[in-house]
Amino acid sequence: MDLTQLPELGTSWNDLLATLQTTGVEFGINVVTAIAIFYFGRLAIGLLVRGLRKLMQAQEIDATLETFACNLVRMVLLTFVLIASISALGIQTTSFIAVLGAAGLAVGLALQGSLANFASGVLIVLFRPYRVGDFVEAAGISGTVVEVQILTTIFRSGDNKRIIVPNGQVMNSIITNHSANDTRRIDMLIGVSYSDDLDKVRATLTAILDAEPRVLKDPAYTVAVSELADSSVNFVVRPWARTEDYWSVLFALTESIKKRFDEEGISIPFPQRDVHVYQASAN
Repeated sequence: MDLTQLPELGTSWNDLLATLQTTGVEFGINVVTAIAIFYFGRLAIGLLVRGLRKLMQAQEIDATLETFACNLVRMVLLTFVLIASISALGIQTTSFIAVLGAAGLAVGLALQGSLANFASGVLIVLFRPYRVGDFVEAAGISGTVVEVQILTTIFRSGDNKRIIVPNGQVMNSIITNHSANDTRRIDMLIGVSYSDDLDKVRATLTAILDAEPRVLKDPAYTVAVSELADSSVNFVVRPWARTEDYWSVLFALTESIKKRFDEEGISIPFPQRDVHVYQASAN
């Protein structure tokens, strides 16, 4: 080994250390900058989304559109913040965006169902088959709409269960919105005995409906004989009530009809079975 080369090696080693120190400091600064951009960017997005929510509430914009728009804005802005953070690390964002686009295409093909749910969420917001707070039957479930998210709709069932349904399944099913109109008709089928006076039954049912203050006068209710069944004469009783009073009026009328029929001596037929017991003769 030529000892004359040792100073050159020492000089090269010092240069290497200096380069590593400079690079390490620069990389550390880039890492801190990227973390700061991501952290403060998220804070700014939170403030912006909250401001947008308050603005939409002040303009009395529908809660369904409000939730969907806020979630969408948050996701888009968070994507830009993430790209800015990566750029602060010294990574070329142009090539990164190209790679991200190619990866997005591959992921999009693999997640066609999620894209369909996103598109269905947009359609729900645009056409509004239901809104937050509506009682809806769709995709085989029924419940009150709690929130319309980008990919799913959240329902609350009558027994307070949280049901999450993909938007695609909702839009591809028959949607029955029980809260879309201000009033609803209550359909009741009341059977009485063939021996009962039909005029008395009609008058009694009419009196019960007139006595219930939550039954609307317009549209007018209907009380009519609908069927001569095997064991009963069936009346259809169809009063109208405000949508929010539907169940309470139905329950109240059912109880009132039973009590009033008992007072008036009107019988409600029910299935009966005669049992004949024969005693076998002893041999």
